[in-house]
Amino acid sequence: MFKKLTPIALVAFLAIATPLQSMASLIKTEIVNSADKEAVATRSTILINRMNEIKAMDKSNLNSSEKKELRTELKTMKREMKEMSGGVYLSVGAIIIVILLLILLL
Repeated sequence: MFKKLTPIALVAFLAIATPLQSMASLIKTEIVNSADKEAVATRSTILINRMNEIKAMDKSNLNSSEKKELRTELKTMKREMKEMSGGVYLSVGAIIIVILLLILLL
């Protein structure tokens, strides 16, 4: 039984440890003060207002290049919002492996 469990445990460990190591380089170690929090809050409200403006626009009379510019602007705003929110993300594969390990070990 342990001969089969060892490779599975090794693969599971590597699958979980690799994303965690790559995320470790992205974690900020500096302390965020209240001024930074206010700056992030104002920037996020500006981005949300701009997204709502774009959503409310009448896009039927725009040409394809203008529509493409709006799409790229929305993508960059969404990316910036994700960066500001922070958080820890787990891949679906890592979650499945953890569940399988729990089932096998318990």
